[in-house]
Amino acid sequence: MPWFPVKKVRKQIKLLLLLLLLTCAAWLTYVHLSLVRQGRALRQRLGYGRDGEKLSGVTEGRGVRAALSTHRAEDSSESREEEQVSEGRDPNLPFPAGARKPPPLNLTHQVPPWWEEYKGQANLHVFEDWCGGAVGHLRRNLHFPLFPHTRTTVKKLAVSPKWKNYGLRIFGFIHPARDGDVQFSVASDDNSEFWLSPDESPAGAQLVAYVGKTGSEWTAPGEFTKFSSQVSKPKRLMASRRYYFELLHKQDDRGSDHVEVGWRAFLPGLKFEVIGSAHISLYTDESSLKMDHVAHVPQSPASHVGGHLPQEEPRADMLRPDPRDTFFLTPRVEPSSLENVLEPCAYAPTYVVKDFPIARYQGLQFVYLSFVYPNDHTRLTHMETENKCFYRESPLYLERFGFYKYMKMDKEEGEEDEEDDVQRRAFLFLNPDDLLDDEDEGELLDSLEPTEASPPRGGRLPSAAAPTPPSPRRSRALSWAARPPPLLLGRAPRPRAAPAPPKVYVTRVRPGPRAPPRALAHLGLRSPPRPPFPGGFLRPRPLPRMQLRAPPRPPRPGPRPPGRRTGRPQAAQTRTPAQAQATRGSREGQARVPALAAPTAGLNSTSEAQPVTSFLSLSQVSGPQLPGEDEQEEEEADEDGAPGAEDSDEAAGPPRGRWREDAIDWQRTFSVGAVDFELLRSDWNDLRCNVSGNLQLPEAEAVDVVAQYMERLNARHGGRFALLRIVNVEKRRDSARGSRFLLELELQERGGGRRRLSEYVFLRLPGAHAGDGDTDAEPDAPSPEPAPTRPDGRPELCRPLHLAWRQDVTVHFIVPVKNQARWVAQFLADMAALHARTGDSHFSVILVDFESEDMDVERALRAARLPRYQYLRRTGNFERSAGLQAGVDAVADASSIVFLCDLHIHFPPNILDGIRKHCVEGKLAFAPVVMRLGCGSSPGDPHGYWEVNGFGLFGIYKSDFDRVGGMNTEEFRDQWGGEDWELLDRVLQAGLEVERLRLRNFYHHYHSKRGMWGTRSRKGSRGGGP
Repeated sequence: MPWFPVKKVRKQIKLLLLLLLLTCAAWLTYVHLSLVRQGRALRQRLGYGRDGEKLSGVTEGRGVRAALSTHRAEDSSESREEEQVSEGRDPNLPFPAGARKPPPLNLTHQVPPWWEEYKGQANLHVFEDWCGGAVGHLRRNLHFPLFPHTRTTVKKLAVSPKWKNYGLRIFGFIHPARDGDVQFSVASDDNSEFWLSPDESPAGAQLVAYVGKTGSEWTAPGEFTKFSSQVSKPKRLMASRRYYFELLHKQDDRGSDHVEVGWRAFLPGLKFEVIGSAHISLYTDESSLKMDHVAHVPQSPASHVGGHLPQEEPRADMLRPDPRDTFFLTPRVEPSSLENVLEPCAYAPTYVVKDFPIARYQGLQFVYLSFVYPNDHTRLTHMETENKCFYRESPLYLERFGFYKYMKMDKEEGEEDEEDDVQRRAFLFLNPDDLLDDEDEGELLDSLEPTEASPPRGGRLPSAAAPTPPSPRRSRALSWAARPPPLLLGRAPRPRAAPAPPKVYVTRVRPGPRAPPRALAHLGLRSPPRPPFPGGFLRPRPLPRMQLRAPPRPPRPGPRPPGRRTGRPQAAQTRTPAQAQATRGSREGQARVPALAAPTAGLNSTSEAQPVTSFLSLSQVSGPQLPGEDEQEEEEADEDGAPGAEDSDEAAGPPRGRWREDAIDWQRTFSVGAVDFELLRSDWNDLRCNVSGNLQLPEAEAVDVVAQYMERLNARHGGRFALLRIVNVEKRRDSARGSRFLLELELQERGGGRRRLSEYVFLRLPGAHAGDGDTDAEPDAPSPEPAPTRPDGRPELCRPLHLAWRQDVTVHFIVPVKNQARWVAQFLADMAALHARTGDSHFSVILVDFESEDMDVERALRAARLPRYQYLRRTGNFERSAGLQAGVDAVADASSIVFLCDLHIHFPPNILDGIRKHCVEGKLAFAPVVMRLGCGSSPGDPHGYWEVNGFGLFGIYKSDFDRVGGMNTEEFRDQWGGEDWELLDRVLQAGLEVERLRLRNFYHHYHSKRGMWGTRSRKGSRGGGP
């Protein structure tokens, strides 16, 4: 028997037990980490939280946040920002952590049994007749979330009921197709929220994407990248698991109601696709439950009883944090280490208009815009409630039809073909030039038969939503019909001797069983018809020439053939008050009369709600009507019309039924593609739209340029730098010679800290010539090599000569002032705060004072904590051109930048860095676009517009400013306004590029012009002071 050291074991028993305990702990840790990598984790006992504290059935907010933070810590794809938010304070609760406990939340932890038959649908709860456009308004509903008006299902996450003042709650499970990182995005009109749980439990749902918080934000169908909050961070999902989701949507009484959720794999260049039926399933089957059964309704952090409304988010997307705002604080890579990374090349873009004669004030037509990546959210999305110029649609068209033309309604089995539906539609806006001459009217009415109509011209129906119809029948009378003429049902009779009033088609929804065909009463006009739009440009000019006749009436009423629609008089239709109001009302995005909407592939409607075509006179269409006016008009029409068999048949018709409500198809779904309205924009200086932001550079192009540069950088320095993230990429396009890029990258240096790379590069096209090249280049400078190309023939990056910006150059802010004490004090305080926040001492403030009487400007300038300043005093009236010129003359260093400034400006922290980057001596000048705030608006809640046609804020090197001749002090001696355009003309003629970008958080304060510069308010300034 081998010897066993029993005595030693007894002496070291404690150490052995400790060793055994550590071994078990290490093994458990290894197993836990392995399961985390696979998307699973060791679960604690049910009813216990992270710290082992007992959780009751009613979980308080602190326990919910702890659970959320646990899931975030286990998800490797989440950012540190989310971890800090979850551990510190829930953004949806107004109380900070530790202040006081919010009311308890009755969250659902137990998931009901799930069956395979649940796949292909999701639960849909509808809350009707509730005003407001924000999801917070939906949460204020007394019946939310347990008692909805309607419980039904939906087959895909894209719903458009075409209704108003309602809220939707869609919930269920998502089944990923494969393992990997997935991004989600939500689009809606109006607000919406998309919540996703890291597992199948509703209690762990987290807000991952949303559209707005105030009710004024909205998107077009398929517009998945309008707001930064729409797109979620990448989420790691597994195909073997299901994940609880919840979609909340609130619609007010305006707009094209829709809500859709898209997803995509986390790869550059991929577009979002709507989540279809193959990847969703029900949470539970509610078909056999009564409305008072609410125990199965899940309660999550998104929808629960108790708690508080979410905290209001900033209304402007531009106010959200962006890496660009503080990137200037990162130490920059030494420019000397980047000189030989790329081959040098000449830089002479073709759009430079050096020595080219420019008409006066036409220089702004030669200023081009730059493309930016990633999205800096300078688009004023919160101002698009009334101003929709970004979408390039006619305001009148949007008012009548909205954005429904971008949606293709899904067609159910057994529904009529789209061609048959279009054939029975009519168009209110008829082109007067398309109407026939008098000699052709009779022949057209004789030969006109029902044909298959083609979709209207002019972009009313996109190609994605309109299948190609068969070619229409052609004849001599129809050869002009590029647009479909109004169609008649059946063969038209010959024109009668008595002239008939002008008719147009109007299609309305008539629910309920179909009635036998009624005869058409011959209506007569007693007064000239009113135009549809009084005072507008749409007038029925050739109304007497529009001879539309009713189809022949059958000999006696009988059953209607299936699939056919017959005409009947307006008076014979039963109209509810909602229908009467819909005839005379109009709102943005949803036409009151369905015939005004663009034709779609199908309406996805049931047999209980079929469009019925009727004939109305223009006076009936345009004039307001009450439910009882139809009968009166019918009686008057019978008295004026010719007596005959039609009157007797009409009088013998069946009695009118009861009023019926409009049927709403809550299950109507639609298909939509990802819409990128940025593709419709060009790099011309857009003077028509003042809410659009910077042009967006495609992600694939930016990533390709950065990858190529990093490859050359690592080849030069042996892998010394690693790319952490792309902070900013700016592109100026030249279609003839190539594109200039400004790359701003955050790098990790080997053996060092984080570094900032900010350099200009040039992507020169193969075979492009530099033209004249640099005329100001030094004679000893080496001649650049020909344009480099890659083996595959694609262009390669090179380093543009004489296009490097200086980080330590001094910037001089030149501001002329007169009797603006309050604004001078604010300006000096802002500049002192800029110096304290950035620590940048390479700037100075030059105030040119025109004998201000309301304050001692020099003493205030001396008391301000500025690194450098100058005070210049001038006599006489205020002259902006003369004041700016005097300030530039006071600058001794010709190799410094002068920034012609205004007094009422709010500067972002990165303003100094932005001016330096976009000013290159002999090459570039900078004219940033400022946002002009409206009355009552502030930088914390900005409402206004971009000053797209103003160039008064201008940065340029002093040597270039002197070379172009400076300010025009002779012509603009006693006036100002236009001196910036005149200076821009000479700058462009001198061969300089003018960089034009919208800067984030760069505002022009609203101010009153009353009493400015003190020319006529000397008495008030003495008595009141500033």
